[in-house]
Amino acid sequence: MTSAKHPLVIAHRGASGYRPEHSRAAYELAIELGAEAIEPDIVPTRDGVLVLRHENEISETTDVADRPEFAHLRTIKVAFGQSFSGWFTEDFTWDELSTLRVRERVPQLRPESARFDDEQPILRLADLLELLEDADLTLVAELKHATYFESIGLPLDELFAAEAEAAGWARGRNLVVECFETRVLRQVRERGVEATNVFLVAAEGSPVDELAAQIATNGAKAKAFADYLSDDGLAGLKASGFVDGVSFERTLLLADPSADAPALGDLVDRAHAADLLAYLWTLRPENEFLLPAHREGKPADFGDWESEFRLFIDSGIDGVFADHPDLALRIRDSY
Repeated sequence: MTSAKHPLVIAHRGASGYRPEHSRAAYELAIELGAEAIEPDIVPTRDGVLVLRHENEISETTDVADRPEFAHLRTIKVAFGQSFSGWFTEDFTWDELSTLRVRERVPQLRPESARFDDEQPILRLADLLELLEDADLTLVAELKHATYFESIGLPLDELFAAEAEAAGWARGRNLVVECFETRVLRQVRERGVEATNVFLVAAEGSPVDELAAQIATNGAKAKAFADYLSDDGLAGLKASGFVDGVSFERTLLLADPSADAPALGDLVDRAHAADLLAYLWTLRPENEFLLPAHREGKPADFGDWESEFRLFIDSGIDGVFADHPDLALRIRDSY
């Protein structure tokens, strides 16, 4: 799924470089800035309401730590060998969660965005679908931690399919479903949701559904994300019948991520040769996030983002995620 202009520019968590991520203000500004697609991250509440948060742990992006009425919900959780502490969406009902207010995740880098802290509530997926009802935009829905949520009785495939169906997004709409786990992509397709399914690939680690299967069966070592980057790995994704594209962490596109002068490798071409769409995440202009060759000044300053954005847009990628969608559009449309 691509736009008339290439590549598709996807507002990452809304216009999250300018407003707190996943807030109504971030989504509305993304539309105003001309983004062609909107990406929400989706997690559930205890009562099965799908809400828009990058993680189910919400202390970094809401005011929950300042709310004494929810102090008792702070906890430690262990999942698939990792320990996490904080406040988690699955321990709140929607009525409780709706009282929280959203905050900028990295205020030290984005103080202008932080000026909007505590102004707006958490959104449900249903709220965003209503906002997009009359907009001719692509929805890129990322299902987060699907294996974990299924293990506690909150199956994201079932919950998402039901909400998409109720809102008229299950068929005949510009819908992309993405996840770092392939299993839930298969489950969503089996539920009849017509979407472009995209597998997210990180530069390190393994998919959690692979790790869970290894633990459950005491089987062979789980596949790493790197195993999917070979020609055989890419071909296998296509042959599955439920993966239509791959979204790569941007450094994977480099021939040598450690080189002083960044240059592209052939990963995008090889994905296209396997008949897969290729996306990349994420374009950001602050020095904190840029490749070393493009940094100029303090971490919060904008470095030579134009060169970096141009490098990756030149790769032939089908879609780019950007916290500042207007900047990605500026580079793309300059060609």
